[in-house]
Amino acid sequence: MEQRRLGKIGPQTAAIGLGCMGMSGMYGPSNRAESIATIHAALETGITLLDTGDFYGMGHNELLIAEALRSAPPSRRDSAILSVKFGALRDPAGQFVGFDGRPNAVKSALAYTLQRLGVDHVDIYRPARLDANVPIEDTVGAIADLVKAGYVRHVGLSEVGASTIRRAAAVHPVCDVQIEYSLISRGIEEAILPACRELGIAITAYGVLSRGLISGHWKKDAAQPGDFRAMSPRFQAGNVEQNLALVDAIAKIAQQKGVSVAQIAIAWVLAQGDDIIPVIGARRRDRLTESLGALHVALSAEDRAAIEAAVPKGAAAGDRYATAMMAHLDSEKD
Repeated sequence: MEQRRLGKIGPQTAAIGLGCMGMSGMYGPSNRAESIATIHAALETGITLLDTGDFYGMGHNELLIAEALRSAPPSRRDSAILSVKFGALRDPAGQFVGFDGRPNAVKSALAYTLQRLGVDHVDIYRPARLDANVPIEDTVGAIADLVKAGYVRHVGLSEVGASTIRRAAAVHPVCDVQIEYSLISRGIEEAILPACRELGIAITAYGVLSRGLISGHWKKDAAQPGDFRAMSPRFQAGNVEQNLALVDAIAKIAQQKGVSVAQIAIAWVLAQGDDIIPVIGARRRDRLTESLGALHVALSAEDRAAIEAAVPKGAAAGDRYATAMMAHLDSEKD
């Protein structure tokens, strides 16, 4: 497995990470046994980075990962790098009701996370979003206290803009910024990616397949009840048709190279730099296997130019989140 480092100060990890959110209901019902088998398969193939959030299934995802790690061989269990997001607040109906980045809330959230995961520390701890009511210096300062106490190894960030990244890094070294980056979500290229490279901070890219939209497997109106995509602008009528036309254009290139659409999309992200680690949201072993095939897809400069011509920057129809959620993205404000 190809290895990459999470910034100047972060751990070395496999070139692809596993995002576990979809195993806890965000994309409709999932199969618990298959989810655990997928985590085991990921560890067996050499994937080390497991990404979760304490609000994924209101703790369900952390408990699921804990179960998977308990039943994994010790050598694989010990290799796991746990990346955890915190701060997103949800009500009993599962609705998001805000963010909490206050220092005491940070420390309390980690206490519950450690209990659910069954570990004495997490490798990377990051606020899921910027709390507009709390200076980022205070939130990162609280994580820095947890680093000093041995409960956290590294500070990470998520969906923040270049100015916030600089302010956070002035308080404590940051190993990576987790943010959406794909063929149809390239906003980080303007200011965020250059700032991270200047500061020696890696990018852990989520949404590399745009929640399945550019996987080559998505069909119009495929979202089931409880699936986040049923409300996502890019999956809505009037937008999804245009976006699937982009997938058709990628498919022609994939066919010429004898690979899948998903493998082209992931390989493109991998090719953007050794400081970028795609986090794939596979919920099943077959999707995991397909995604890992991207590591063997070599893209020449001509290939990359053809892909970017087929999917021009800014060609996607619709925002990546609904309007209310877009308002919480500090990354969209720089």
